[in-house]
Amino acid sequence: MQSNTPIKSWYAIYTRSRTEKQTHKLLLKAGIDTYLPLIRVLKQWSDRKKWVEEPLFRSYIFVCITQAEYYDVLNTPGSVRFISFEGKAVAIPPQQIEAIRQYVDTGQELPDVELDLSPGTMVDIIAGPMRGISGELLEIMGKKKVRIEIDGLGQAVYLELPASHIKGVRC
Repeated sequence: MQSNTPIKSWYAIYTRSRTEKQTHKLLLKAGIDTYLPLIRVLKQWSDRKKWVEEPLFRSYIFVCITQAEYYDVLNTPGSVRFISFEGKAVAIPPQQIEAIRQYVDTGQELPDVELDLSPGTMVDIIAGPMRGISGELLEIMGKKKVRIEIDGLGQAVYLELPASHIKGVRC
């Protein structure tokens, strides 16, 4: 017996610059299942410092939709386009969305570590809140930050990971 429930998948949409929060609210108001990962960042002005919430991925929002909701998302003010490959929106595996949620939720401070990897290396994250994510190591920044481009998003994100959490992928 087959269910008539439409299948929902996660997609990334590109938004106009600095409209992530407004677009997120409009999508929620329209009944679209959406996720905007936010991180707390300390901003410095000439007269003060203040903690603010900023999107983890600038100009990107994640939506969990059926094919019937595709144009509802595109017609939402602030939405520009779906992240696509060869003209077709690219579905994001739910485990990657969950890993991003866990990463944002933990917000843990990590100790200094030495990484024995070089930029350009494909890596798997084998432990911690981003476990299960693969990507390319773009840059090693100091003793605890690495810059990794996450597969399927085409978007680089700064992650703070101990060396024991990353394993180079063998070809």
